[in-house]
Amino acid sequence: MAALNSKYYNKLRQRSSFDLPLSLRYKVTMTPQSIPFFPPTNGRAHEVCGAGAYFFAFTLAGKLGGQILWVREGWLSEQINPIGFGEFVDPQALLVSVANDQTEVLAVAEEALRSGAISLVIAEINKPLGLTAGRRLQLAARDGKSTALVIIPQDMGSNAAETRWQCTPVFDQDDSTLQCWNLIKNKSGTLGAWYVRWDTASRHLRMVSPAGERAGSKGSPD
Repeated sequence: MAALNSKYYNKLRQRSSFDLPLSLRYKVTMTPQSIPFFPPTNGRAHEVCGAGAYFFAFTLAGKLGGQILWVREGWLSEQINPIGFGEFVDPQALLVSVANDQTEVLAVAEEALRSGAISLVIAEINKPLGLTAGRRLQLAARDGKSTALVIIPQDMGSNAAETRWQCTPVFDQDDSTLQCWNLIKNKSGTLGAWYVRWDTASRHLRMVSPAGERAGSKGSPD
């Protein structure tokens, strides 16, 4: 195993940017709408999983604006702290609703979506989301012209979801917001993966790409 790891390490070191800090190996791409399929289509229900799911949810809330409802079960020990998400969205715009169980979480989310008074409804669940429940969320989002985002455990989403994102934090000692967003399901387009970071000063999401890529090269935006 040690020999295998050493061989892999030496192979990586051959890359010109490997010895640079992570923050220097990536450059910010400032092109508008640089994140494909983000924000997800309005009037549809989408899913997100992974350790970076909260980051995705808060980023989407900041992008859409308006009133946001976050529905979750009461037994969850983690609390949503306004100090933690204040750089993404105004805490006064986010309402947290505590439900008894997943059935109630989905019922509250469905009603809020259908009302049309909420721009984004975030439903946090801990069990598999069935096809019927997923379709009900789709219909409610369509009727209310709102966006639904369901935070799901890994591999527990619904086939009815319009898109599904897997979000993973990327360690960088200089930038705690760096993440890899992997679009693993998309009914309306292609799949893909992108490195992103949150620009606190401008409150915008930026896509980052390997610093070695030049404009016009493969993988670079035009």
